[in-house]
Amino acid sequence: MKNTKELATLRGHSEKVNSVAFSPDGKTLASGSVDKTIEIWDVSSGEVKATLLGHGGSVDSVVFSPDGRTLASASEDKTIKLWGVGAIQE
Repeated sequence: MKNTKELATLRGHSEKVNSVAFSPDGKTLASGSVDKTIEIWDVSSGEVKATLLGHGGSVDSVVFSPDGRTLASASEDKTIKLWGVGAIQE
């Protein structure tokens, strides 16, 4: 592709990343991993703002609500968790 360049490489998970999602405002990224964690990233700095723990299996999917204040995660542990992430992003 013409005029395409890598903007950043984010590292923090200890195992394979299964899913990523941008918040509606594009300032935050969430990633779910086989390591059973969700990382919340500041897109501009590439820093991890928070690590969400609670799933007993691989986190297979993450998605922000339309207002960006809630994150839903789905796991191999057969659960869906809802996380209040609004304060993390502020």
